[in-house]
Amino acid sequence: MELFSPYTSDWLASPSPSFSQQQKYWLFRPGALTAGLREIGQVQLQVVREQPQGLHPGEAWMLQGTPHSPIWLREIIMSIDGTKSVFARSFTPLNASHGLWQGMRRLRTRPLADMLYHDTQITRSRFFACRLREQNPLYRSARRMLGNDCPPAHRMLARCSVFWRQQQPLLVAECFLPDFWAVAAKNR
Repeated sequence: MELFSPYTSDWLASPSPSFSQQQKYWLFRPGALTAGLREIGQVQLQVVREQPQGLHPGEAWMLQGTPHSPIWLREIIMSIDGTKSVFARSFTPLNASHGLWQGMRRLRTRPLADMLYHDTQITRSRFFACRLREQNPLYRSARRMLGNDCPPAHRMLARCSVFWRQQQPLLVAECFLPDFWAVAAKNR
């Protein structure tokens, strides 16, 4: 299976020299992002979309999957003390969403971390990070979720990793909105 696509070159396995220390910290911070955000302030989670769809060709390499194969998708926005700070796009093969990853369908407004960090069978890949570009599927989701409030792609930094349980992947991609950095800086 080909793991390289035109999109893979956007994602870096180590911090770009252009990232600030604060950005490097949050982009490569281990553990549950939600727990870190809760250290900053009150976190509110809004589910924007949950549905089956086809795997975007630009994200197929992340799951080692076939473009357009069926996946279960969940997109959320997390706010800290009322400031929209992070949006996330998570997905797994559709059959896994009925099997090993079925808990993903029942989270409602709870964070995905509630099911990922309490099971010793789950492993996590390394992180990848990037500055988004307009053609990135993650940015397209952000534009759809945020509408006219969506910042330009180049102002948005994102990270992703894949969780594995018995050879079944679940990708979590998290994008830090520009307002997040000021909120995080105030709470250092």
